[in-house]
Amino acid sequence: MLLPEHHVKKIKYFTSLITPQPNDPQQLQRQLTYIRALETIPNLSVYYGQFRTHIVKRPLAHPTGSNTGMVEVLDTKEKGSDVNLATHLLADGFNKEYQIAVIVSNDSDLVEPIKFVTKQLHLPIGILHPHKQFIRELSRLAEFYRPIRERTIKASLFPPTLTDANGTITKPPSW
Repeated sequence: MLLPEHHVKKIKYFTSLITPQPNDPQQLQRQLTYIRALETIPNLSVYYGQFRTHIVKRPLAHPTGSNTGMVEVLDTKEKGSDVNLATHLLADGFNKEYQIAVIVSNDSDLVEPIKFVTKQLHLPIGILHPHKQFIRELSRLAEFYRPIRERTIKASLFPPTLTDANGTITKPPSW
């Protein structure tokens, strides 16, 4: 357990439903399966942003021979999840919904809302980051800033099958 000294009141999961890519048409179905599994966790709510995919032109990184120009690529962006997280962090802080908020992210876009909560609302923020990259400004603002180690992730995986009100949820083979 990552935070044995704390009682978890609410879990808020912020995501966007992806647009399946041509080379992996089952992406959305796997994501929906994962979200359905998450929803078996007590006190968990899911909040959605948007996932946008469109074609853009980009220059080649290493042009060769006759191919020295621009190429069309699929550009995918998740929009709104970090804004939704920041909004809930601030609103819940104003409403005194938490004594400490713990964010699982390493997104530097969250620096300003975290700074506001810690400096203006005087509420502590803990950050658990799932990446090896260290974001110095986040670590300075946080009450604690801890990596999520691989062994913790492995110990936290869902079992191969779960049951909810709609029946059995089966872990896809590609996970």
